[in-house]
Amino acid sequence: MNLKSNKFVTPKTILLVISLICIVLFIWLYSQRNPSNNKPVRIGLEAPLSGSQSAVGQGMLNGANLAAKDLNDAGGILNRKVVIVPIDDAADPVIGVKAAKAAIATGIDSIVGPYNSGVGVKTLPLYKAAGIVPLRFTSADTTAGFGYTLQPMTSQIAPVATKAVSNWINAKTVSIIYDSSTTYTLNAAETMKGNFNKIGINVTDYQAISPGASSYQSNVDQAESSKPDLIYLVTYYPEAGLIAKEIHSSGTSSKCLADFGAYDSGYVSVAGIAAAQNCPLIGVPAPSDFPGSSAFINRFYKEFGTSPGTWSPYAYDSVNVIAQAANSVGGFKTNDLISAYNNLKNFQGWTGSTSFQSTTGNRIPAPIVVVATDSKGQLHVDTDWIKKTNFSY
Repeated sequence: MNLKSNKFVTPKTILLVISLICIVLFIWLYSQRNPSNNKPVRIGLEAPLSGSQSAVGQGMLNGANLAAKDLNDAGGILNRKVVIVPIDDAADPVIGVKAAKAAIATGIDSIVGPYNSGVGVKTLPLYKAAGIVPLRFTSADTTAGFGYTLQPMTSQIAPVATKAVSNWINAKTVSIIYDSSTTYTLNAAETMKGNFNKIGINVTDYQAISPGASSYQSNVDQAESSKPDLIYLVTYYPEAGLIAKEIHSSGTSSKCLADFGAYDSGYVSVAGIAAAQNCPLIGVPAPSDFPGSSAFINRFYKEFGTSPGTWSPYAYDSVNVIAQAANSVGGFKTNDLISAYNNLKNFQGWTGSTSFQSTTGNRIPAPIVVVATDSKGQLHVDTDWIKKTNFSY
């Protein structure tokens, strides 16, 4: 075809065609950077939303939903609306696997959770295989490397707990009661027993329990019979609260300290204020303990009509970390997100400053403290422990 002889091919026509090609190319490139632009960003929240640990899960879900609301009010992620997808694992690995597979099949861009390490060892590999990078809540070291976390890990928790027992409580003998049915509690109990032996604290009794019993009085009696300075509880809050209540009722001279797994406001509900005051916990600062937290708490109460749960701030910050990472790399491609998380430095959120260790995905620094119950039944950083350790967060 001789273009010069075609009266329909003019410089203006050629310019128009080029312009149309450029527009189409621009739209294509934009769509690659902003896939499914009209579809919402779906962030899963895996937690025990039902069952004995539902207080934990519902607090996490509310925290995630508040973050989504704040993000949507500011334009969402990549100009897309953020939707939180509840994934109920009921603190059960079998239920968790089914729920995780269903969520992956329906399509999620990212995931916050799970909370329980025993569930996480089963569901985290599923998310990883699907190319989804989790912001996990698990604390067992066996889950390190599966995504990233704002939570402390056993390797970070145990040294603080050991020093609290040896240098703050000044215990020379310890009895350990632990839940042998979950990954975190079993790992934590073994770690603490090893730490105590290393520094010369005698473990006078080491006994396993199963969760869900109506009473653990026989276990308390056995622990007390070994006459320890301290009874150390390595269980989740439903069991720890009940055991703390029975220890307090027994009138024993042994002191009591509950491990990180028990740290939740539900612990006080089960134990009662007096028993909870008698048995402080290893935990993290309460939602209101963090500097500048009042604005977050006020918005939380306005949205849900209740105070934030123990882990609400961590779910809130996790969703916002996901948002920052996705916005910085323009989407949810696995390697791009991993790079963004590895390069995250001093993210400032409700729970303070966050950076990640690239080899494990663990948070640095991890804010681990001793937590006491006040006269109103609220958990806060123990002021006596702060004075004696000069800890800051």
